[in-house]
Amino acid sequence: MTHPTKWKVTGGLPLRLVTAASLLTLVACASTPPHPTAALQAAEQAITSAEQARVADFASPELTEARTKLTAARAADQQQQMVVAQRLAEQARADAELAFAKAGAIKAMKVNEEMQQSNDSLNQEMMRNTGDAQQ
Repeated sequence: MTHPTKWKVTGGLPLRLVTAASLLTLVACASTPPHPTAALQAAEQAITSAEQARVADFASPELTEARTKLTAARAADQQQQMVVAQRLAEQARADAELAFAKAGAIKAMKVNEEMQQSNDSLNQEMMRNTGDAQQ
């Protein structure tokens, strides 16, 4: 007859041993997340691209925020806070991409305004020429 406190699992392993093995597996899965190398590199590349495109002339606050978050991500990485470093690096990349997009939109608006002014000037010139021809 089996003693009720000595539960057996199929295969003859004690339940406590199976439970301990399961806990060790969970702890191993919950260990330090991987190093956020790719996220840090993506953020650095996005910031560099934005700087080369002279984005700071049009979207300086966003680019400054991207740089600040990248610096914080590097610090978190040094302190082995991989999850925080990953999140900050992703935010830095997103901020740099936002700055790039915002600068592009501002540049496009300026080109649009210049074209509108040119059209207005041409329309005025045509009105003058048409008025001169009628007299």
